[in-house]
Amino acid sequence: MGIIKQGILGGFSGKVAKVVGASWKGIDYMRGIASSVANPQTVPQLSQRQKFSIVMNFLQPLSEFVKTGFKSYDVKMTCLNAAMAYNIRNAVQGAYPNYTIDYANALVARGNLASPLNPAAAAGVAGTVVITWDNNSGEIGATAADKTLIVVYNPAKHQAVSVNELAERADGTQTVTVPDSFSGDLVQCYMAFLSAEGEVSKSGFAGAVTVI
Repeated sequence: MGIIKQGILGGFSGKVAKVVGASWKGIDYMRGIASSVANPQTVPQLSQRQKFSIVMNFLQPLSEFVKTGFKSYDVKMTCLNAAMAYNIRNAVQGAYPNYTIDYANALVARGNLASPLNPAAAAGVAGTVVITWDNNSGEIGATAADKTLIVVYNPAKHQAVSVNELAERADGTQTVTVPDSFSGDLVQCYMAFLSAEGEVSKSGFAGAVTVI
């Protein structure tokens, strides 16, 4: 049974016939109840489920990071859902059932601030990764004081190290310390910027590097 909370013109919660009413972030909405599916195991359905699973596996260790990286999209959906939607569309390669993540096209942050210019990753001394970039603080909206947002993702360990706001756009380099267990593993590296006003840039892929 549905309950109308604010009179006949208000939203409702619960089920009425084949419609369910609910509220999310103060927004009243309705959704239909799906009819039974004759064949829920079609190739397109299985394909989409596998894409969803692969992207979720990629983003799960980054869930806290994307709360900042995709915060500009936290309006009608969560930051994680926004990151999921983008990467399902743009960062899955291959053909069913052999999908993989296209790390170079994946985003861990998305916004309108000027993006990193020529980000690159290299192995530093044991247990470190060095990220470099060119200072593009002359671009519209960019400042020398924009702070870095950096992710080093280890697919083999299904772990990620994120370092936020320790260097500035003008610095051009930052060293990230990773766990000793990352030694010998190939890691995927990303960086973005965060302005003093809280605006985020689109992340740049700094490349893959094997940790010493």
